[in-house]
Amino acid sequence: MSDTQAFHVEEPGPSEVRSPLVQQELKRAGVWFALAIAVALVVLLAQPLMLVMGALVLATMMDGGTRLLGRILPISRGWRLTIVLLGAVAFMAYTFYLTGSSLAAQAQAMRTIVEAQVMRIGGWMQQLGISATPSDLKGLAGQAMSSMGRVTAAVGTAVGAITSGVMMLVLAIFIAVEPKLYERGVAWMLPIEKRAHFYRVADKMGWTLRRLMFGRLIGMAVEGVGTWLLLWAGGVPMAGLLGILTGLFAFLPNIGSIISGVLIILVGFSGGTDTGLYAFGVYMVVQIIDGYLIVPMVAKRATDLAPALVLAAQILFGALFGIMGLFLADPIVAMIKVYLEERSKAMKAQNPALVVPTPAA
Repeated sequence: MSDTQAFHVEEPGPSEVRSPLVQQELKRAGVWFALAIAVALVVLLAQPLMLVMGALVLATMMDGGTRLLGRILPISRGWRLTIVLLGAVAFMAYTFYLTGSSLAAQAQAMRTIVEAQVMRIGGWMQQLGISATPSDLKGLAGQAMSSMGRVTAAVGTAVGAITSGVMMLVLAIFIAVEPKLYERGVAWMLPIEKRAHFYRVADKMGWTLRRLMFGRLIGMAVEGVGTWLLLWAGGVPMAGLLGILTGLFAFLPNIGSIISGVLIILVGFSGGTDTGLYAFGVYMVVQIIDGYLIVPMVAKRATDLAPALVLAAQILFGALFGIMGLFLADPIVAMIKVYLEERSKAMKAQNPALVVPTPAA
């Protein structure tokens, strides 16, 4: 027997599991398989995932109010949270119950006015030779709503909306009572060496969401009250209802302002050309104040999200998850941005060679 044959060692072939090539390919296949399962779970569990995200956003708003109240009232966190919840309930009761009858009448009148204005716009477009009928314009909203995602079907009915709202509120209250308890519970499932990074990311996400939601609430108040007072001073019909709708739609950046602007202009022009131009001017003034004063001072410092990125996220999340995704697109993008930034900082700290110089403008 030759020396080559004496010292020859047999290696496992591709048909054996212990082959390095087979193990490497199995790992790759496992990653893609796990990714496919994760995507399928996100699609199947769209409703509970959006409800949990909505509860986290509500809990952040409650936590922000509790922290803010703690600066002036040296009482326990439970009492401060109770005051915040009672204040929110009192405000909603005053807004919807005490003015419910007048708002209901205004809402019915607004529907009639908007339908009449849509018919007028459709007729005007036909005179210009555009092949769009009034019924086509009226069907755009229905088509847009029917294209929404899976969550819309679950919360589309009155019972579904109320049930989802109650579940989100109860979950948000539980989280807001003692948020650190749930934070430690999530960290417990991570390796010990990863927990410090998790706590740092969670704290930054909480701070960012509190600033974002605080800025959103300030913007809603400014837009709603400002629109109501200015429209009322100019004699625009249904100023109170338009103010409430403008304030509610202000929670949706970009898309909300477009919807409220269309309603204000349609109702304004129903009272005449001068009233319509005045309503358009009010809309522009309120949006400029919110966009160039409120947002830069409060929300943009915390998130600094590009408007195109927010709008693209709203379109994507709205198509995938419906109305809930549309409302939660901005907070979700903000949390993803915080995670990526903190992850990048951690990687640069571990390997300074990864730092890339920023190109000149």
